[in-house]
Amino acid sequence: MKVRDVLERLFGDRLDRRRFLCALTGASLSLAFGSRLARSESEQSSSSDGSGSTKVAVIKTNSREKGIGEAISHLDVEDEFSGKEVLIKPNFNTADPFPASTHNDTLIYLVKELRDREADSITLGERSGPPPTDEVLEEKGIYELSEELDFDLINFDRLPEKDLPVQRPEHSHWQDGFRVARPIIESEKVVSTCCLKTHQYGGEFTMSLKLSVGIIPREGYDYMGELHSSTHHMREMIAEINQVYSPDLIVMDAMEVFTDGGPSSGDRKAANLIVAGTDRVAIDAVGLAVLKSLGSNREIMETDVFQQEQIRRAVELGLGVDGPEKIELVGNRPARDTIREIRANL
Repeated sequence: MKVRDVLERLFGDRLDRRRFLCALTGASLSLAFGSRLARSESEQSSSSDGSGSTKVAVIKTNSREKGIGEAISHLDVEDEFSGKEVLIKPNFNTADPFPASTHNDTLIYLVKELRDREADSITLGERSGPPPTDEVLEEKGIYELSEELDFDLINFDRLPEKDLPVQRPEHSHWQDGFRVARPIIESEKVVSTCCLKTHQYGGEFTMSLKLSVGIIPREGYDYMGELHSSTHHMREMIAEINQVYSPDLIVMDAMEVFTDGGPSSGDRKAANLIVAGTDRVAIDAVGLAVLKSLGSNREIMETDVFQQEQIRRAVELGLGVDGPEKIELVGNRPARDTIREIRANL
């Protein structure tokens, strides 16, 4: 039974999109997910544990629509989403214009691509910050977009405590673990869509690994305070969040990037790339190589890709490939020179 069906039975009438959001995030998601089994430990682990290789698609294009479709077509995910409930985790930290936040067109074409691949249902889940999530969704027009494209919304800010289970990974610098939004660990399929940008407040860069900070709540215990006050382990702690789940697809919109500054504003350069894969380490490594080819700040330019702390810690935890030789770069004809540059910078 679908989440919407459960809530309609509970509340007695047909829910419009906004009422559905309030009902879903105000009621316990344990009701909605019911007996649907959480993904097993083998499913939670990365598809690349360092022992094998992984594909990363690099598409040079001026069209997000064509780029997203072509990038995904290069990956081995042909029937991955058929008949599945899919959760999309975007980058809606703020409503600042792309590349500060996920471009609405990227979301539109990603939803359409998942529908073409016969996803049974699509839900967008997010926690923004510092601005409240509902304000960010409103400013970006996501409520209207969800109506037009018929996808559902979960505001992680509104989840009750019972739907923010505590996770205590064995290998972690977090003081006493951290809570995460239940949908991220119980959804049948998770798709993340990130931007490519530097991060001037300690993260150094923000791509697919750092996207996971948005699954941790702001209310209650001050997890963000703990993260940002841990100057020696901040980037390692970012990587450690990723132990609790693994996305089934990552699409990185690198049409434009922040080469310095970030995450909400910075120095922009056009890259005209869509990058996709299933391995967070590989995606972030390729993103760093793109930044190096464009010219970035000292932290990016003077540190080898696999020596960046987020990457190094993720590799130690077995979250992805352990070296550049494990990344198989594929793409379209216009991306040939870019792929050579990426390979040289990895």
